Amino acid sequence: MRKNNQNTSIHSWLTLASVPAMTTAKWNALLNKYSISAWAFLHSDEWMTNPHHPLTSEQLAQVRQLRTSANDKLLNQAYRWLERDPANQIITRDMPDWPSGFSSLTSPPLLLFARGNTSRLGDPQIAVVGSRMATRAGLSTAALFASQLAAAGVTVTSGLASGIDAAAHKAANAIEGRTVAFLGSGPDVIYPRRNIHLAEEIVSHNGLLVSEFSPGTPPKRHHFPGRNRLIAAISAGTLVVEATIKSGTLITANLAADLGREVFAVPGNIANVQTEGCHALIQQGAKLVVTVDHILEEFNHLARSPVAAAAEQQQKSEDQNLATDKLLDSVDFDVTGVDIIAERSALPVSAVMAALLEYELRGLVTPVPGGYVKLRGK
Repeated sequence: MRKNNQNTSIHSWLTLASVPAMTTAKWNALLNKYSISAWAFLHSDEWMTNPHHPLTSEQLAQVRQLRTSANDKLLNQAYRWLERDPANQIITRDMPDWPSGFSSLTSPPLLLFARGNTSRLGDPQIAVVGSRMATRAGLSTAALFASQLAAAGVTVTSGLASGIDAAAHKAANAIEGRTVAFLGSGPDVIYPRRNIHLAEEIVSHNGLLVSEFSPGTPPKRHHFPGRNRLIAAISAGTLVVEATIKSGTLITANLAADLGREVFAVPGNIANVQTEGCHALIQQGAKLVVTVDHILEEFNHLARSPVAAAAEQQQKSEDQNLATDKLLDSVDFDVTGVDIIAERSALPVSAVMAALLEYELRGLVTPVPGGYVKLRGK
C-alpha cells in the first residue's frame, strides 16, 4: 500500500511539473493559497468550493485546463529514466527523505530527481563552494576541509562544478560517500562533462546526485542560481574557500545568509583575485575560518564521532611534530622557491624535495609555479 501511495504521489507531482508555462513559483503560490497537495489539485473538487477562497468561473476554467495540460513526452521521459537504473529515484514533498531545510524557501522545488543514497538528504550538511578557476592552494584547502568535515560525520554539499566544488566532492566522497551534489541540469546530464567520472564515483560510493530539473534538461545559465538556493537551504552553513567579487559562489553565500544560515570564509593572499570574495564576505560578517573546528564549534548537532575525533587528534599530533621541523618553517604562505627553502634549512636540494613531497601528501604544503606554498603548520 505504501508503495502505491508513493507512486500516486510521484505521478501527481510529475504531472504538475510537466505542465507548460507553469513555473515552480506559480505552482507554489497556487498550492499554498488553497493548502492543497498535487493530488488534491488534480483529483479533488472540494478545495474549489472553499468559502474562504471561492473560485470564479474563469478560475475554474483555468483549473480544468491545467488538469489536462500535462506534457506526456516529459512524463514518459521521467518514467523511462526512473526505470533505467535502481539508483534513480524521485523524491516528493510527502516522502521521509524530503529535506526539512527546504521549508525555509519561498519557492521550494516540486520534486527532486536523485541518483544514489537518498538518505544523505537528511544528513547534517555543510556546503563547500568556491571558484571554478581555483588555485592549487585553494583546491588543497577545499579538499582538507571537506575530508575533515566528512570524518566528523558531516556530509559535504556542493554543485559539482569544476574547481573547489569538485575538490570538495572528491575528498568527502572518499570517506563513506559523505557528499551531495546538486545539479543545474537534469540528473542524467552531467555538467561539466569532465566531472562525469566523479559523478559516477559519488553514486557508487554511497553519495548522492540530485536535481530539480527533469531528465534530459541541459544546463542553462538561469538554472544555476536555482541550484544554489537548494545548496544554501539544505545546509546548516556554507563555507567559501575561494571566490572572486563577482561570482556565483557569492550568490550562494548571500542566499545562505538570507536564509539565516551560517557563512564561513577562508582568508587568503590579498594580492590573489580569487580570495577577494572571501575577504568581502568576512567584512560583511562571515566567520573567518582556518580549521574545521571553527566550523564545528558553531553547531552542537554537528558534533564529531569519538572515532573521528581520535583520528583527527592523531593527525594533528603528527602534523605538529612535522610543523616543528626547520624545513617546514622555511616555507612561506606565499610562493617560496626550492632554492630559498634549501638555503634557509641548510639542507641539500635532494633532501628538501623528499621532505616537501612528504609534506604535500600530508596537506601541509602544495606545489605552485615557482615553488611551494605552506597551507598549515607553524
